[in-house]
Amino acid sequence: MADSTKPDTFSPEEKKAMRDRAKELKAAAGRENDAAANEQAIAILPDDERELAERIRDMVVASAPHLDPKTYYGFPAWARDGKVVCFFKPKSKFKVRYSTFEFDTAASLDDGAVWATAFAVHNEMTDSDLAMLGGLVAKAAT
Repeated sequence: MADSTKPDTFSPEEKKAMRDRAKELKAAAGRENDAAANEQAIAILPDDERELAERIRDMVVASAPHLDPKTYYGFPAWARDGKVVCFFKPKSKFKVRYSTFEFDTAASLDDGAVWATAFAVHNEMTDSDLAMLGGLVAKAAT
């Protein structure tokens, strides 16, 4: 015979706590998968573009470590609260002259009536170039 002093089911609070924990685990697994996809998107690039993408990645991580790596249309990207802030678009993807580093609409770059959201990037970028982009990433990530 069942003990009537012990409930057969979980309380509403316990059920909510279990649902919340399941969401946390799913989100963590999603972030891990997103980070792995970002790394894979960089790893499969031709050597010159991979080197450039790695420099971009290092700059983004240094400038806004709270951004989450992910992919955006197969491009290496970084997001805040699930929304893409910036991404690297390799030239080989569209067989164009140069790769670009771009900011998406979640980026907080508004500056008057006109501001840049995409930059042509090349392996000859200097530390000064990366610092300029890093400043924009830090601003965009707020």
